[in-house]
Amino acid sequence: MILDALTSLDALPELAPRLPAFDEDAAAAVRARQATLTKPPGSLGRLETFAGFLAGWQGRAMPRLDRAQALVFAGNHGVCAQRVNPFPQAVTAQMVANFEAGGAAINQLCTLAGADLSVVPLALDTPTADITEAPAMDEGETLAALRTGAGAVDPGADVLILGEMGIGNSTIAAALSCAVFGGAPADWVGRGTGADAAAIAHKADVVGRALARHADLSAPRILAALGGREQAAICGAVIAARMQRIPVLLDGFICTASVAPLFAAGPAFLDHCMIGHASAEPGHAWLVAALDRRPVLDLGMALGEGTGAALALLILRGALACHAGMATFDEAGISGA
Repeated sequence: MILDALTSLDALPELAPRLPAFDEDAAAAVRARQATLTKPPGSLGRLETFAGFLAGWQGRAMPRLDRAQALVFAGNHGVCAQRVNPFPQAVTAQMVANFEAGGAAINQLCTLAGADLSVVPLALDTPTADITEAPAMDEGETLAALRTGAGAVDPGADVLILGEMGIGNSTIAAALSCAVFGGAPADWVGRGTGADAAAIAHKADVVGRALARHADLSAPRILAALGGREQAAICGAVIAARMQRIPVLLDGFICTASVAPLFAAGPAFLDHCMIGHASAEPGHAWLVAALDRRPVLDLGMALGEGTGAALALLILRGALACHAGMATFDEAGISGA
């Protein structure tokens, strides 16, 4: 595994040139087949683009989604000492138990979309440090979380859905986003799990204090100083998926913010990633623009857990069903243009 040999966060950007590249021949084969199918050219819109994206990253002229994996990483955050969330941190472990019992939204959507769900709790009894007072994680903790995320990826998967759970992690997401892309903390802070206007203003102040303490850091060091274990694990899973030529569906604001330091370390790290949906969290619109991505869906969701990405998998399945199953003009005996 490429991350096993990583002994310093400072070496993380050096991995980008070693990652597998998009297979242009496979994508070209998809475009050639699309041109022969019984429909006007381009009439399936983004579904045609999705088929080409999957082909190029899987390295298959006929892409497939036989095996879909969903990973939800869970962690707790020391910044909760700043009272940034109306719910206690015990809810993180309680929600993990709910995932494991099959009672959460992500369980229902993974069943519907045909994805195998695994939940990976990361030291829930030991929250990261309070980012207003110290780096969230030291280098060793960050590397360990990266490797945990990488090790959770099924090398036989055809697509990977990523999600998260962690009380306080919308504040962490705002801090990571602001550190990487700039702007004011208030631009990135939203309601999270139900904050009112006063609480949102308080969260923005907390993010501002954290950014002042951890200024002028490299991208990997931003992940350690301002992130959490589940954010680092998501980054590790993204890198491992790339090494296995597995396309990735990121969930909404928190999941996308988790990989912002990877983008800052090298935009190519995220080339195989799609954003599953546009979160209702206001910071996500800024993130989507900064990453130059267009989410698959926009349903006003802000739950997390990977739910938006799981729904997006259904759209990808529709794209491949049309691509693989439609007749060509010759097969149908229809005169083409």
